[in-house]
Amino acid sequence: HVHGGEIYGEATGWLDYAVMEQAPNTKGGLWTYRRLIDHTLFPGLHARDVSMINWPGNDYRDESILDRAPLVQAQALQDAKRVSLGFLYWLQTAAPRSDGGTGWPELRPRPDVFDTADALGKYPYIRECRRLRGLRTIREQQVSADYQPGARAELVADSVGVGWYPIDIHRAGAGDVGVSCRTRPFQIPLGALIPIRVRNLIAGAKNLATTHITNGCYRLHPVEWNTGEAAGTLAAFTLETDRDAAAVRGDPALLRALQRRLVAAGVPLYWFVDVPVDDPRFAELQMAAVSGDIIGAADSLDAVAAKPR
Repeated sequence: HVHGGEIYGEATGWLDYAVMEQAPNTKGGLWTYRRLIDHTLFPGLHARDVSMINWPGNDYRDESILDRAPLVQAQALQDAKRVSLGFLYWLQTAAPRSDGGTGWPELRPRPDVFDTADALGKYPYIRECRRLRGLRTIREQQVSADYQPGARAELVADSVGVGWYPIDIHRAGAGDVGVSCRTRPFQIPLGALIPIRVRNLIAGAKNLATTHITNGCYRLHPVEWNTGEAAGTLAAFTLETDRDAAAVRGDPALLRALQRRLVAAGVPLYWFVDVPVDDPRFAELQMAAVSGDIIGAADSLDAVAAKPR
């Protein structure tokens, strides 16, 4: 039972997904949604499908591990494993089927995939971590489709990357309700990677300066990877220029030099979907857009629709 199907191009509201079959108003079952390997595409290499189970049903939300004693942390991690294994058992024995039966007994854990005895990951997936208090905090109003009527999120002049994913927040405790809403294609502000107070520290993942709400869209792996790429480039740039990160952001010439380096490495800073990174016009268009010399159309992500300021 999941909210916000529209963010994946499905019907709006609370949707009931099936494990294997396609339920009404959905694009398919949860198995194929999370499937990593479709064995039919790899003849002779894989005998069966492999799917990663990362659904609200195996979320663990009874205890924090951020500020607890080591013994409490260890117990919480073990309890979280039991939740996942219990969810697997439910899928095998009690999950409803469209034919009136229950359970999918053919589902099996795969210890060989993660090289663990219990077939679970070697480390838990933590959806929300501790974050910086940055020079710029990314807020819901800057990225949500409810507040941004155009094709893109709010323009970010100090952009060091791009991302796009819905604001997707799972339940965090008893009585809590998950939240989902659509976003516009957004940028990654350099200011969100730099702390207000501490020097020589740069956020390199989803620990950048988001709120609890915007963490729901900036936590995704592609955005994390882009954040890390920008952080590494910034670190090298500060060493070469002998200026700290905040000084680089505060100096327009240094900021543009950093952005040009990212663009030269194939990192988009602005949303143009019709000019890929290997296009000869890529660097020029990216820098023109991020500096505000050209403005993207309000109803299109194509560069061809952009106009001079």
